[in-house]
Amino acid sequence: MIVEIKVPELGESINEVEIGEWLVQIGDTVQADEEIVAIESDKATVEVPAPAAGVLVKILKEQGATAVIGEVVGHIDTAPDGQKEMRPTTGEGERQDARTDSATNREEAPAKSAARVMPAAARILAQHNVAADTVTPTGPGDRILKEDARRAVTEVASPEKIKEEQQPLSSGPEGELEAAKERRVPMTPIRRTIAARLLEARQAMALLTTFNEVDMSEVKRVRSLFGQQFADKFGVKLGFMSFFIKAAVTALGDFPLVNAAIDGRDIVYHDSCDIGVAIGGGKGLVVPVLRHAERMGFAEIEKKIAEFAKKARNNSLTMEELTGGTFTISNGGVYGSMLSTPIVNPPQSAILGLHAIQDRPVAIGGEVRIRPIMYLAVTYDHRIIDGREAVSFLKSIKERIEAPQKLFLEI
Repeated sequence: MIVEIKVPELGESINEVEIGEWLVQIGDTVQADEEIVAIESDKATVEVPAPAAGVLVKILKEQGATAVIGEVVGHIDTAPDGQKEMRPTTGEGERQDARTDSATNREEAPAKSAARVMPAAARILAQHNVAADTVTPTGPGDRILKEDARRAVTEVASPEKIKEEQQPLSSGPEGELEAAKERRVPMTPIRRTIAARLLEARQAMALLTTFNEVDMSEVKRVRSLFGQQFADKFGVKLGFMSFFIKAAVTALGDFPLVNAAIDGRDIVYHDSCDIGVAIGGGKGLVVPVLRHAERMGFAEIEKKIAEFAKKARNNSLTMEELTGGTFTISNGGVYGSMLSTPIVNPPQSAILGLHAIQDRPVAIGGEVRIRPIMYLAVTYDHRIIDGREAVSFLKSIKERIEAPQKLFLEI
């Protein structure tokens, strides 16, 4: 019996998706509810489970193709040839690949990791004699993708080999220059959406950025004194982000326009602080949302951020987790950024940018002292937020970070 694999409903506003990577291949035996193909919308990547147990016999939509909600993208035969023999496996439980020489290549990879190594990645690793268990996976379900394999090969290659591969031009036998190679890769739906939203913000908003600097001494002292106790009790590290989220939601209560949005001729005020936290994931930057962050304590915030980070790496964030934010915090400091002008995420009206902490000389009480300083930036829509409010909002965050006792006392 042939069972159709269909694109599932992903939300009211999503009508079209792009087919991502097929996690199984034609001829593979699958179990019911086993994840078999990744699909990408403009908001998230999700994995489609097998509707029934059987053998994948047909792929109607290859990776990169577009499909609409409800469209059939493949077929599963639940009773191939009546009693078709199960596909043979290797001694360590690896499934042999039905295609030309993938089986041989898979067997050369380490057995404990081969089940999560995609065929193209397995070939690259085998060709360069790189162990799969040394590769950091970024694919759905911690699978090793072709890009992961290429990155791992590059990391272990000799400096001479890297230099040779990066050389843009070379001389041929007759002295002619060989043209530099290039690759053309379609943008993913998420990347296209990010590009469109950033362009929309630039074109539709009157964006302005204000800056300040904050002394991180007290926050670092609190983390030093109580960080281990916090981790022992709650099972998660006490990071810097929870301090800034707590400071931001308090400041948003003092300056509600920063948490508001423009809708036509109206200003929409939000009674809750739904804070988007920018996180780098397998498919690029994503911004999952902490709902009602004003109700959350330090431990709950840190646990939720850790959960979001894990899901971002596995590309398993849901659309509900990625939509509906009222204010965003982006920490470029984790990548070493010293100063930036973050771009507002429409329809929000402002975004807070955090940066790297650096020891700098500052004047304190007429003396020069060395303090850990971070630059802060708030980009805001000047159509709704005046400069005085933006500056005061940022100053409010600065004061609470420099005296974190205010956060604990909720003042």
